[in-house]
Amino acid sequence: MRCRVREILLVSSLYDSFILSEDGRLYEELLSEYIGLNLTHMPGLTRVSSGGEAIRMARELGRFNLIITTMRLEDMHALDFAEEVKKSKLDIPVVLLTYDSRELADLMKNHDLSGFEKVFMWQGDFRILLAIIKYIEDRENVDYDTHLVGVQSIILIEDNVHFYSSYLPMIYTQLMRHTQSLISEGVNPAHMLMRMRARPKILLCETYEEAWQYYERYHENTLGVISDIEFPHRGESDPEAGFEFARNVKSSHPDIPILLQSRDPTNKKIADEIGASFLLKDSPLLLQELEEFLKSNFSFGDFVFRMPDGTEVGRARDLKTLEEQLHKVPAESLLYHGERNHFSNWLKARTEFWLAHQLRPRKVTDYETVEDIRKYLITCLHALRIEQHRGIVVDYDPETFVEAESVARIGGGSLGGKGRGLGFASTLISTYQIKEKIEGVRILIPPSVVLGTDVFEQFLNQNGLQDFAINTQDDQEICRKFIEAPLPAKVIESLTSFVEHSDFPLSVRSSSLLEDSQYIPFAGVYQTYMIPNNHRSKKKRLEELLSTVKRVFASTYSTHAKRYIEPTPYRLEEEKMAVIIQKLVGTRHEDRFYPDFAGVARSYNFYPIPPATAADGIAAVALGLGRTVVEGGRAVRFCPKYPRHLVQFSTIEDTLNYSQRDYWVLELPSETTKADPRREFNLSQFGLDVAEADGTLSLLASTYSRENNAVYDGVSRIGSRVVTFAQILKNDYFPISEILELMLELGSRGMSAPVEIEFAVNLSVPSGAPKEFYLLQLRPMVVSHEREQVKIEIRNSEELICRSTCVLGNGVIKEIQDIVVVDANRFNRAESAIAAREVTLFNLELTAKNAPYILIGVGRWGSADPWLGIPVTWDDIWGARVIVESDLKDLKVTPSQGTHFFQNIIASKVGYFTVNTAMKEGIVDWDWLASQPAASEKKYTRHIHFDESLVVVMNGHTHEGIIKKPNRSS
Repeated sequence: MRCRVREILLVSSLYDSFILSEDGRLYEELLSEYIGLNLTHMPGLTRVSSGGEAIRMARELGRFNLIITTMRLEDMHALDFAEEVKKSKLDIPVVLLTYDSRELADLMKNHDLSGFEKVFMWQGDFRILLAIIKYIEDRENVDYDTHLVGVQSIILIEDNVHFYSSYLPMIYTQLMRHTQSLISEGVNPAHMLMRMRARPKILLCETYEEAWQYYERYHENTLGVISDIEFPHRGESDPEAGFEFARNVKSSHPDIPILLQSRDPTNKKIADEIGASFLLKDSPLLLQELEEFLKSNFSFGDFVFRMPDGTEVGRARDLKTLEEQLHKVPAESLLYHGERNHFSNWLKARTEFWLAHQLRPRKVTDYETVEDIRKYLITCLHALRIEQHRGIVVDYDPETFVEAESVARIGGGSLGGKGRGLGFASTLISTYQIKEKIEGVRILIPPSVVLGTDVFEQFLNQNGLQDFAINTQDDQEICRKFIEAPLPAKVIESLTSFVEHSDFPLSVRSSSLLEDSQYIPFAGVYQTYMIPNNHRSKKKRLEELLSTVKRVFASTYSTHAKRYIEPTPYRLEEEKMAVIIQKLVGTRHEDRFYPDFAGVARSYNFYPIPPATAADGIAAVALGLGRTVVEGGRAVRFCPKYPRHLVQFSTIEDTLNYSQRDYWVLELPSETTKADPRREFNLSQFGLDVAEADGTLSLLASTYSRENNAVYDGVSRIGSRVVTFAQILKNDYFPISEILELMLELGSRGMSAPVEIEFAVNLSVPSGAPKEFYLLQLRPMVVSHEREQVKIEIRNSEELICRSTCVLGNGVIKEIQDIVVVDANRFNRAESAIAAREVTLFNLELTAKNAPYILIGVGRWGSADPWLGIPVTWDDIWGARVIVESDLKDLKVTPSQGTHFFQNIIASKVGYFTVNTAMKEGIVDWDWLASQPAASEKKYTRHIHFDESLVVVMNGHTHEGIIKKPNRSS
């Protein structure tokens, strides 16, 4: 292989770079082809945040031979960056790694992407890095390696970015495993090099002509063909192209295996006639079936201590066991490996480059005795392991698990979206040394253990559950089957140890591959459970924990999750679930457990009120557990930069209407009672009188005096309690604003994007002890920076169904002909749940017809509090292209920016109109809507269909928008 990718320039945020490094073992596997017993061609990875810095470094250093860029950079769009690279005449391939299929579709439709060597899509699989590197290398080396040693090639014909971004990582992983099995015992560099060069090349093609050119040139060395059926041929999309290509290949080489793929199952008959295999693209097990085809048709690891004669005398799977083995392996084995640089090479495969480079220059002859070598290696490894525990995710070990600061893992695979965020947050706190940066406060991560996605896959495979779960619609039956099935024995062993060392309440949280992704966050889709973990019997506590973990696994295949994933570009088969087992933040008050307060903060405010700006951020806090905030309940909202500017409490009436009235706690049963792990049985709501008795209300509440019609800070007076956080926000008893500004700034800087954090605070600490701020989650936000300015023209307000000055979204939508409206005149807040069910039924009906619609209602959409609005979840209304929420007669509507529902609206790029007629913030023509004939009607909701299209115009720069009536728009 002449051309290697030796240096990669990654133009992205620090967060993307962290993602590549947090799953260390997976990264080793991605780069295993570069690591051998005496091969040191390890690609370097340099990350920069801006396009300008990337071009400067590429020009000045001259060592980079691959540039990978994400869509939005610090200073320019990726399209502009690719053009600048071309103008700079750097002659370096630029690959675009995109996250959002809809954004990619828009780019492909409206822009020339020829500036990129190739476009790949991030789908939560870190192996995409392997696919990108190998795509570049195989293209450059196929001719040389084929003629030199006769390497085989696999021709892959696919023009769909989503599909080939799924296929390539899996295909390359299979090839790497095959290659590694051939060279795992090789100690001769020449022999190893030959084996490495024997790895088949993957030749990715998007057109018939490109594929046929490769085939004609390398037909004698073609191992097989994997092809779509419809792809470009003679400049046009040809629905028969795959068949023609397969026939031509079979006519000259009948033994070459060919796999044809299509969404049309009738194509299987033609494939069979040609002599080709066939896969249905819509199969829920497509990737598994493709993997099985590769194993059937297309013919790293432990450090093994050996004696000179090849006898195995020890085996190490990681740094810890390597250190253990070094204490006891014979001197002859130690000398044998030391003379051949096996230790430094194995460490490189583990991405432990610093130590590998320290060992590499040293020779066996530099030491007086073999025991000196042994002592040096053990000392270096031990020091490295200690350093590794600081601010990163480590393997769970009860001997090294430090309760107050550790994020540990059990099992391999990915940590999932939430796990990555948690690990990255731990890295930030450690890197910037902010644990005790603010006087009187400790900033911490709750002690957490993450079950990697490998545990999920092992659980499914050993119990044969995936096919059943994908095809079963009964959530209770799925849950029952999962609970009955055993977890892998090693996982049970680790969790047994965890329970023995953990006697505090736990939060058991989902952390799937797709959760907290920047473009489709899957917020609130999967389950989180809280368990008391206080039973006197350790066996009972273990059973409770194991059952809860399996409930989280089962939520991957819930009806709710299946409905959510259906309109996304992802496949349920691709989703993998990690689980975070985390110490629940809080204090015990009799049989109740909860933090003093919890909340959500965002570094970007979609609805800033002067003097605050969007970049100043927004926070929402509430007494007790954070469920109040994330489910859209009554909470205190403030800008961390202007904490005393509380618009929601601008009048006495507003203070009484919008302040928190109850709070969530985890109930603790007696030590002999086994708790039900289901969330609704463990979490309960209590009134403010209980919090006052617990002593947690004094710093968070004010008092309303009916006699004086006034609100006074504190609870020393007689009167009604209202949660205002006055002592915190006005009197600086606890520096929450300073902490949030610090964490949001660090998070945004690390991710090169706006961020959202979840947190909990313990004020109830022993006298003299610092108060505690716990960072529970860190995730990137979905913020669309619009490139185009949309002009809004209103000739006559009577032509409008709706106008708002509080709109999220940008652009013009003209293909909607349906409206689902909750009738403002009929709506009864006491029966908002009925209205929610009616909306769900209309959504099912319209999505079945592929009919996008406008959803109009009163109160806040998606609030769990039925008195604030209509309690739908995202999968209840996902077919809506535009959502309108209007104020109630006695209650203005305020978008709850910390909720899961809001995250999904933003991620799905749904137009979002908020109307407060009483405050002159827009209009809804309720009378006109009521006068339109309904295609279908229920108790509170109506479906209106129009023969003409409605027109929606949104300006994302000014946050203005209108919806025009049909026949009055052009």
